[in-house]
Amino acid sequence: MATMYGLKSCSTCRTAIQELNFAGKDVKFVDVRKSQLDADLIDQFLREFGDALVNRCSTTWRNLPETERQGTPEDMIARHPSLMRRPVIVDGELVTLGWNSAARARHLGE
Repeated sequence: MATMYGLKSCSTCRTAIQELNFAGKDVKFVDVRKSQLDADLIDQFLREFGDALVNRCSTTWRNLPETERQGTPEDMIARHPSLMRRPVIVDGELVTLGWNSAARARHLGE
């Protein structure tokens, strides 16, 4: 079973779940606003994706004061989970960020 980390309100997350389910994959969804990510998981995602994990195009980012934008990615995501680019999908050893053609191909074998 894959685990998807994202936001319930995110259209990209909803699309990814639908496509994965249609392909017969079971997906456990974790809304990062309701279930705060622990520090170890944030560190794992940052090791995997680096600074790309922080969504600097989001409304949350645009509304952050400049002083908070200077924080570490770990602190920013811990404080503002909606800053995390999404979805992050973990399926065994396979971990992807976003739902683009590359992530689709890796999860769906396209």
